[in-house]
Amino acid sequence: MARTDAIVLGAGIVGTSIALHLVKRGLSVALVDRAGIGEQTSYGNSGVIEGSTILPPAFPSSLSGLLRAALKRGSDANYHMSFLPQVAPWLWAFRAASSPARLAETARLNRPLFAAAIPEHETLMLESGATKYLRKTGWLKLYRDEKSFKALQPEFEMAKEFGLPLEALDPTGVQALEPSLNPVFARGVFWPKAASLSNPLVVTRAYAKRFSDLGGLTLTGDARTLHRSGAGWRVETNEGGVDSANVVVALGPWAPDLLEPLGIKLPMGFKRGYHRHFKAQGNASLERPVVDVANGYLITPMEQGIRLTTGAEFAARDAQPTPVQFDRLMPKARELFPLGERADEKTWLGARPCFPDSRPVIGRAPGQSGLWLAIGHAHWGLTLGPPSGRLIADMIEGTTPFVDPKPYAAERFLG
Repeated sequence: MARTDAIVLGAGIVGTSIALHLVKRGLSVALVDRAGIGEQTSYGNSGVIEGSTILPPAFPSSLSGLLRAALKRGSDANYHMSFLPQVAPWLWAFRAASSPARLAETARLNRPLFAAAIPEHETLMLESGATKYLRKTGWLKLYRDEKSFKALQPEFEMAKEFGLPLEALDPTGVQALEPSLNPVFARGVFWPKAASLSNPLVVTRAYAKRFSDLGGLTLTGDARTLHRSGAGWRVETNEGGVDSANVVVALGPWAPDLLEPLGIKLPMGFKRGYHRHFKAQGNASLERPVVDVANGYLITPMEQGIRLTTGAEFAARDAQPTPVQFDRLMPKARELFPLGERADEKTWLGARPCFPDSRPVIGRAPGQSGLWLAIGHAHWGLTLGPPSGRLIADMIEGTTPFVDPKPYAAERFLG
């Protein structure tokens, strides 16, 4: 039987960052997962540290956009018909949070965490010897017509408010940055302050190694074994039981499996996503992540090849894979960039844990002393892992939080 100051459940980028922040402060910490470090939802992502992200995803605002999604005519969204009754309340709340005023409010509430993302990652990378995986080359978003580009004016105004630089480009300007892109788009926007990783899994593992080097315990166990033990908590692992006064739930899409039996029911939804890796044809190259906004996919250079990620799929978390979005987007992707043959055989699938207001839950668990939550990071787990870790560590240690935690409290769903 081991006793620690804190147990962190979930060894993705969020949980690993939390564990590292806690052990850096001199606490004894156990990091517990049933799988390997960073091998679940954290493994498949765009690799973008989105310090320049402003507005969150939104429910389609036009009839044409809604019909496009409903009829599965685009590659940016897919859904399982059998899942619609279950996800309908979440979609309704997501729609309500997608008004222009609510989106702007969310952008301002999330901004402190996003602003800290790159500096917090850089600190951990420097300590962990992972700086070589960081690219500070920004990212490109491409727009297929002038109408969609002109609709960005509110985002541009908020960028000015937040002090975020951007460059609006024509196709020639885009090709000056990425010569291998074909000019099948009308406009592009370059966000120079975004950063990206060439191998997110290796970076998460580097943080975990730093955690271990500082004395942290990495254990294999099922988070669902968590139960009260005296005044604290106990979780069972392959190495034996672990007791602690503080437990942090960083289980991503598996958090409800633990929380709902404890009486904590939060409106978490799941946006599933896929990725594949490709070789580039000939001498074609890519220096930074590129988003084809109209078609809902991203291509980015990784150590494994050119990673192509899909848009969202609304389906049960554990439903069988249905990677049909690749069939829709591959012609568009190859039209934009000379993708060659597959560089891997497996199509990766993960589930992004999302709350309808596009804010994570970070802070105390309602009604459960010593239980802390760091869940629902949606598309931004990689981005927000280190700042979330710092915020949770501040709160557990009882120091003044480096950002106001109130916007991320679970209580906003329980009023």
